[in-house]
Amino acid sequence: MRALLADAARTLVPPKGDRHGPLPPLMLVLTVVTGLVDAVSYLGLGRVFVANMTGNVVFLGFALAGAAGLSAFASVVSLAAFLAGALTGGRFGVRFAAHRGRLLSSAMAVQAVLFAGALGATLTGHEPVGSAVRYTLIVLLGLAMGLQNAVARRLGLPDLTTTVLTGTLTGLAADSGPAGGATPRPARRILSVLAMFLGALVGTLLLKVGLSLVLGVALALLVAGSLALWRLSVPEAGWATRP
Repeated sequence: MRALLADAARTLVPPKGDRHGPLPPLMLVLTVVTGLVDAVSYLGLGRVFVANMTGNVVFLGFALAGAAGLSAFASVVSLAAFLAGALTGGRFGVRFAAHRGRLLSSAMAVQAVLFAGALGATLTGHEPVGSAVRYTLIVLLGLAMGLQNAVARRLGLPDLTTTVLTGTLTGLAADSGPAGGATPRPARRILSVLAMFLGALVGTLLLKVGLSLVLGVALALLVAGSLALWRLSVPEAGWATRP
């Protein structure tokens, strides 16, 4: 238990000289944002995902087979927006390849702009959202989450993908058995799961007040995280280069 708590502490407050610097806690913040966004998209935009593309592909199959309450068009729009965001994230990864801090900070800043646009669209409309606002949100949030996923992949932090937990949960279980040996970073994996859970829980509770509140909280997290990381991303930072 002591080792687990120590691992959690190192993830939340990385010690000086850590090879990933301040990136792990920022990735957990993005995981919370993903949970918030999933609550918005699935519960507020009509059973569509903008971050979980596995679920979206399944929903698309269900919708094409005639399942009630699902929209094939919404799933396709979300998939297209996510892929466009991921393409942009790939370009970011090339441009800021020399400094992981600047890469993540810049990506979070772009996400903040997209979330601000989504918040503005929500505030100008009425809830429940109409078709035009719904698809505006799907596109903007899909772009943001595709960008986030591509940048997270580029950063290369183990067990902190920010959007997909299947591999994290599998590793947590498989590596803890007699055949798997000791889990390398069990606390990091547990924190990742808890961050997603927290985002989904808080997002669902805030949705009772309105979509704009959830988007506002996510926007605040992105702005604060981007500014903090930019300040910490000095050129000579040892953690800036991917191991």
